Amino acid sequence: MRSYWRAVALAFLAAGFCLSLGASAQAGCVGLSGTADGVDKRTAVARSQNALKEAIAEFKASKRLRSVSISPMRAKPQPYWRDSVSPNLYQKPDVVTSQGHTICWSGVVSPTVCTSGAKICW
Repeated sequence: MRSYWRAVALAFLAAGFCLSLGASAQAGCVGLSGTADGVDKRTAVARSQNALKEAIAEFKASKRLRSVSISPMRAKPQPYWRDSVSPNLYQKPDVVTSQGHTICWSGVVSPTVCTSGAKICW
């Protein structure tokens, strides 16, 4: 009789393990970013953070997600007029909040360009 209950308990544990694996297989994460420019760093940061918020809202709508977890992620710069950003152009310090990581640099046309990034998980 004791081996019967042990087998039942093991069966329930195995079923629960398989269900938890199935649930985690449905979940995923993605990195999103938003880039914007401004006449100064404060304006460019605010605009890039707004662009990131819009990207998150569009992603949630396209995937029909109600809630996601958002964490800051340093995104690759997305310059408008050049292929890359050289280290001497970055405007330090980075701006890190609970919802995003923003990096800024001196632009070609605009004084400041920023990219904000976040990791979104569902």
